[in-house]
Order: sequence, then C-alpha cells, then structure tokens
Amino acid sequence: MVNVSTGSMIPVRRVVLTLLVLAGPTMAQGKNTPPPQEEEIAPPAAIVPYDDKLARLAEVLGSVHYLRTLCKAAGGDEWRKGMQQLLDSEAGNEPQRKEKLTAAFNRGYRAFASVYTDCTPAAIVAEERYRNEGATLATEITSRFGN
Repeated sequence: MVNVSTGSMIPVRRVVLTLLVLAGPTMAQGKNTPPPQEEEIAPPAAIVPYDDKLARLAEVLGSVHYLRTLCKAAGGDEWRKGMQQLLDSEAGNEPQRKEKLTAAFNRGYRAFASVYTDCTPAAIVAEERYRNEGATLATEITSRFGN
C-alpha cells in the first residue's frame, strides 16, 4: 500500500484520490460482467424527393380532418382514414418516415384546434381552401413522381 500524506493536499486532490481509492474495487469487479448488449439501430430513413410535399399533404389532411369533424360534415372521418392509407403505402416499414408524417398530420390538426372551437364561416372557408390545396398536392405528387 502506498503511504500518501493528505495533510498538504488541496481539497480537490483529496476528493479525486478518495474517489480513485473507492472506485478501485468496483472497477475490478466490473471485469467479470458481460459486455453490454448492442441496441438495434434503426436503418436510416430513405430519402424520397417528394417527402416535403408528402409532409405538407399530411398536415393538410390533419387540418381538414379537424375542420370537417368540427363542422360535422359528412365523411369527416375519411380524412383520417386517408392519412392511414398514406402511412401504409408510403412509410410501411420505415418508422422514421411514419413518425414524420404522423407529426405533420397532428401539427395540422392542432393548428386549427387552437384557433377554431366552433364551426364558423371562416372555418368552412379554411376547410375548403385546405381541401383544394390537398387535391393540388396529391395531383402534383402523383403526376411528377407516380409510376
């Protein structure tokens, strides 16, 4: 054992020395433990050239879903179902893309939920405009990138 005089040491050195002395047996015990298992790393998300437009479409779907439900329009739930179909076809085995699109849908839903609590004429106009934007986006995506 090493004879160390702690009387002239500054307090920080005492703490470090104490930690080293106390950690020594713990470090020695750690040599017999199995190495930690590696976590499965998800493959990187595929980069698709129309992902930005697809995210905007998901956001529009969320907005229209909220507004049609708020105004009790016929077929209000079809927009959420449309989003589910979009997720299934575009991001079935890609959790990162699915998460991104779901977040966009929820962002669109919450954006109008924070503004409209009643069905007003402005909400009806907004729903119509967003429906038109969604139709335009869907047409652009399929005509430019569809097969």
